[in-house]
Amino acid sequence: MTLRREAFLDHVKKRGEYDTAQEAERAARVVLALLGAHLVGDVRAQLAAYLPEGFALILLNPLQSAEPLSPERFVRATAAWIEGASEQTATWDVSAVLSTVADTAGDDLLGRILLQLPPGYDLLFGRPQPT
Repeated sequence: MTLRREAFLDHVKKRGEYDTAQEAERAARVVLALLGAHLVGDVRAQLAAYLPEGFALILLNPLQSAEPLSPERFVRATAAWIEGASEQTATWDVSAVLSTVADTAGDDLLGRILLQLPPGYDLLFGRPQPT
């Protein structure tokens, strides 16, 4: 089921403890653009179907990535795209957005998403996997 834009942003805002919806939206846009660069095929399309339209389009038209980013580099890339962000605040941003995405996608789709990502992303999604 697709979340409404307001509901999606409300979840991100609450988890990120942002003061405004604009801060939550900024984080969501950057994180989803970077995530979209790492997902391909049906997995990316299925995740997009769960997201509000504007965020689905960001996921489907991602930033370009020459290679998969490790979780640490993903956080650094997020910090580079958000003005004034540090790695610490970017970690918070990534967690707020990706944990909302995990709840939205459900366990089955999240499992298929994690198969397309380098090891360690389970922690960014707030869903540690057994080793």
